[in-house]
Amino acid sequence: MDDLESEPRVPGEEQGENESSDDDESINRKRIKKQNLPLAPPLFKETTCETGFHKTTRNCLQHIREDLLHHRWQDAADYMASYSQTLEDTTANMPQLYAEIIWRIGTEILHHHPDSKLEDYNSFYERVKHSGVKNYLKVCLEHSFHLLVNGQFEDAKRQLSIAESWRYGKLSAGQSQRIRLIQAYSGFLDYFIWCDKKATASSTDEYDAAVNQEMHSYFRQSSVNLKEIMKLPGVWDPFVLSYIDMLEFYNDHEGAVKVLNDYAYDKSFPPNPNAHVYLYRYMKKQNHPLKKLLKVLKILHTLVPSHELMPEYCSLLVQSEKEGDLQKALGVVLDLLDYSSWRSNLAVWNHLMNIIKRLRMKKQWLKIFAEEMGYRKDWWLAIHFSTFQARKDSAENRELLEVKSFVVGAFCPRYTSMYCGVGKAARKGVTSEVQKAKRNPKQLRNIRRLRRESGQQSQD
Repeated sequence: MDDLESEPRVPGEEQGENESSDDDESINRKRIKKQNLPLAPPLFKETTCETGFHKTTRNCLQHIREDLLHHRWQDAADYMASYSQTLEDTTANMPQLYAEIIWRIGTEILHHHPDSKLEDYNSFYERVKHSGVKNYLKVCLEHSFHLLVNGQFEDAKRQLSIAESWRYGKLSAGQSQRIRLIQAYSGFLDYFIWCDKKATASSTDEYDAAVNQEMHSYFRQSSVNLKEIMKLPGVWDPFVLSYIDMLEFYNDHEGAVKVLNDYAYDKSFPPNPNAHVYLYRYMKKQNHPLKKLLKVLKILHTLVPSHELMPEYCSLLVQSEKEGDLQKALGVVLDLLDYSSWRSNLAVWNHLMNIIKRLRMKKQWLKIFAEEMGYRKDWWLAIHFSTFQARKDSAENRELLEVKSFVVGAFCPRYTSMYCGVGKAARKGVTSEVQKAKRNPKQLRNIRRLRRESGQQSQD
């Protein structure tokens, strides 16, 4: 990173250093004025009543900031060792702020320092925990995360157990939500230990009663904490999935479906598409009726019309014999094609082609199509069947060109000649260029390179 304090110079200034002193003076006068860069203001400003110690710590924090910006992690660590003396300042009027600064910046330095070890983290977190009681629970939770990432499940569990038993007068009473979150992560760690025991039990052919009893013990501990956090409105995807995994292992399928239903349909919870995805996949795995699967996917379609499960929802609607489901399938496909990520998807256009083939058996199929087209009628054809799109489809996917030609020909024949004609002309032009270039090997190589870059998959 360039030095932010340096003054930018005009081009050619370095050549002037080798000329006479008069030239140097003229060049110096041409220096650009130092810019006022929009840097963040310092945390602490100079005051009239500050002591020498406070001034030193303020300058020290400024040096730490500069070292962090320039990724000088060792220098930042050296300054941080000195800055930590602010915790011993009895005259400080903001001790909690000093403690949080040391915690946040010190953690950042440890994450990026090339020589940091797990012992350094443990020592640092233990010191920070007792330097500011307001941050005690958050530091314990972050410490357990770091141990969890490094595979230290037992140590992470111990840290959370210590945090659960933490009490500090009225301050602890006001942090009930954080304590519940810590209890939830404690149950989450019990689930990880349960998975480890399950893997050990499955690796041996013989039945081990002691291992299975230990697994069940961790299951009970984890279930108590996970069920408590799922009573609170929020997004608890990792906790829900871990609890469902354990219930499925013990064949409690009814309990698993009840948990997923509550998580998806409880109105006090924020809208969460993942909740409906988990419910659908579990119900599909347990071979639930088609009617229930369609109900779940209908809500998911309302929340996320472009979800990756929508083609599957369309297939299920087509399979359904209920009157009106085919029209719903048409609406789902048209919703998908409104998004740029699906506009060139061959599977989605095939769905639309098959739906149109079935709709054409009905007398008023054009009226049904017009109802679903709705607000799209003014721009849908121009987006999907423009001359640019025809050339693109012809170059990238000939099968897609054929499917889209059938679709547009079914309800708007006048677009067929334009779309197909441009596509065939573009393909013919490419073929003629290749035939001419066969006489010139260098030109042929250039054409092949351009076709690879544009994503063309056809054979010469």
